[in-house]
Amino acid sequence: MGRPKQFDPDVAVDQAMDVFWRKGYGATTPQDLVDALGIGKGSLYNTFGSKHALFEAALGRYRDSQAAALIEMLEEPGPVKDRLRGALRLLAELDLADPDRRGCMAVNTAAELGRADESAARLVRRMLDRTEDAFRALIEEGQRGGEIAADRDAHALGSLLLNTVVGMRLIARVADGPDRLDRVIDAVIDSL
Repeated sequence: MGRPKQFDPDVAVDQAMDVFWRKGYGATTPQDLVDALGIGKGSLYNTFGSKHALFEAALGRYRDSQAAALIEMLEEPGPVKDRLRGALRLLAELDLADPDRRGCMAVNTAAELGRADESAARLVRRMLDRTEDAFRALIEEGQRGGEIAADRDAHALGSLLLNTVVGMRLIARVADGPDRLDRVIDAVIDSL
């Protein structure tokens, strides 16, 4: 009979997410994970199977928590443009307040692994699709309420907003302050 697990796998995924988010997949070693999780390599591999499997679990956790938080902000009551501006400003503030300037784990993964890791790319695409769909739904709500012209392509505007967020998350990693991000936010909202 094997020894019982001495750690909570859900907590371990959260801890691993932080390591992968800070360092990236390639720069994270199994020893980094062992140190962060406070477990032995045997426990790491027995529970998760591989570094890559743990990375996928961490990326999935990131997707579920981060996309859900953004979508929740977009679904709050109030004028559509105000909600959108508030959500974009909050993302910028959170990114700029992060001392490690980690940016977005999904964007970082797309940049690092791109097409080299199809399973990671699939997870990132799902997150991007979910976010873009939320933006499109918000645009359609704005069109029904008369805030956004009904003749504008809601799908195209959803893609524009997704692209704006991806760019903002990258800019925030190196920005000296909020000025450029504020200009981006103002310009994209004004363009609607």
